This record gives sequence, C-alpha cells and structure tokens, in this order.
Amino acid sequence: MKITKNSVVAIDYTLKDDQGQVLDSSEGQEPLHFIQGTGQIIPGLENALEGKAKGEELKVSIKPEEAYGELNNDLVQDVPKAQFGDIDPLEVGMQFEVETDAGPVIVAIDKVEGETVTVNGNHPLAGKTLHFEVKVDTVRDASKEELEHGHVHGKGGVDH
Repeated sequence: MKITKNSVVAIDYTLKDDQGQVLDSSEGQEPLHFIQGTGQIIPGLENALEGKAKGEELKVSIKPEEAYGELNNDLVQDVPKAQFGDIDPLEVGMQFEVETDAGPVIVAIDKVEGETVTVNGNHPLAGKTLHFEVKVDTVRDASKEELEHGHVHGKGGVDH
C-alpha cells in the first residue's frame, strides 16, 4: 500500500540542521504515527512521503516555507522584566504562554539584559532548512473513527 491522503503512516526518522547536528529522532522510540494529508506533520515532509510504501527510505531537505516558516521579526519583542513578576532568575530558553489578540502564543526568552527581556514567538525551527532521513515503517487505511477524531488510534496513537 502506498501513502495517500487519509493513510495512517508510521515513520522512523532523524532530523538534522544544516550543520548535521541531530535536532530530533525517533531512534530508540516508537515510530511517529500520523494521518497523511491532515496537517499533522510539516507540509514538506508530508509531500515527500506521498506515494511511498512500507520499507522505503528517503532523505529530504525541507525549506522553511514548507516547514515552520521564515523568521518573523514582528514576533521578537523587548519587554520590561517586571512583566514576569516573581520569576527569578529569568533565563534564555525559558518558555511562556502569552495572550495576544490572535489567541495564546508560546514565546521563548532570547536575551535578558538589565531590566529588558527579549522574547521570541517564532517556532524554534522557523527560518531553518530541515534535513530528514526517513524510513516508512507501516502504512494502512485510517478507520472512519480515526478520521472523525482526527488522530491515530491504538499502538502509537491514542487509546480511548
């Protein structure tokens, strides 16, 4: 069976950056399970997997526009340290959920200088080309219930 829209797919993968540093991997874990064509993984990887079958391996580089997008400088802001209340120490990499006009957004601290904190609402992988090594572990048709619920059930998915 080939991967098509509404297939349940399980992949083993390694994700690297441009320098070859491993950013994420399923090695030593369950494969990643998802329903093809429903936006559960980045568009570039979903497109690269379309038509592949169990056992196939591929290496693919995904540009930012097909992954987590380009960096948006409007999502980087300097805010007064006082807005963080009693949290001390504030450290680079800490994440917070903030309410915006568009709804909740996760921001990370990029810099702390004196009484100013620079926060960044971009995804950590925004602006980066992502390099995947993937092996298709399994492919099957999604059940009606999985499609209604919008996620994989059973092993590697949700049990309910």
